[in-house]
Amino acid sequence: AMRAAVAAAIDPAPIVDDIYEGRADAPAGLFGPALAWAADHRAHELPAPAEVDGQTLTIATYSNRAELPETLTVLASQLEAAGFTVETEVRDYNDIEPDMLAGAFDAVLMSRSVVQDSGDPYTYLDSDFTSDGGFNVSQLADAAVDEAVAAIALAEGDRRAAALDAEAAVLATGAVVPVAHERLVVGVSERVANVASDPRELEIITAETTLE
Repeated sequence: AMRAAVAAAIDPAPIVDDIYEGRADAPAGLFGPALAWAADHRAHELPAPAEVDGQTLTIATYSNRAELPETLTVLASQLEAAGFTVETEVRDYNDIEPDMLAGAFDAVLMSRSVVQDSGDPYTYLDSDFTSDGGFNVSQLADAAVDEAVAAIALAEGDRRAAALDAEAAVLATGAVVPVAHERLVVGVSERVANVASDPRELEIITAETTLE
């Protein structure tokens, strides 16, 4: 219920419009518009929000990405307007990660490449939101989420529908509040030819790429 109150207080619009200057998209879910198959997000409903009356939230982020401390300031202001007392902590990522994973903070603002490393949504959902996940920053332990994520691995054929079902199960817990989907912009000089178009940005220059 308290997580639902936090989610209700967050407005991504000023972050997308001002901090990212329109170079990001307001979130419809965990998977952004770069993944065309994820456009059919499942409906989900949060629990009834708790009453907010000065409860203290400690929110952390890291300084390695310049936009994150700025975004943290906006989020803190929004949460204070909703009645929370907010304390913030900003450190270098290598210094703050152990505390993030240990659950030392009430919330963590972070940037996450959801399918960049593997191209598979199962890997991301399993590591970040299951009871035994190796990168479960939210400390989520929910049997329904564990079951929905496990169903992705068991699905035959196209697993994307199962991934969207699991996404809805995660969002329904309020354990994560999507804030913005960044747009990756790659500039290519007119002197360069045969640059690969890779949605994961992992393969751009290949053996065929040439420079005048």
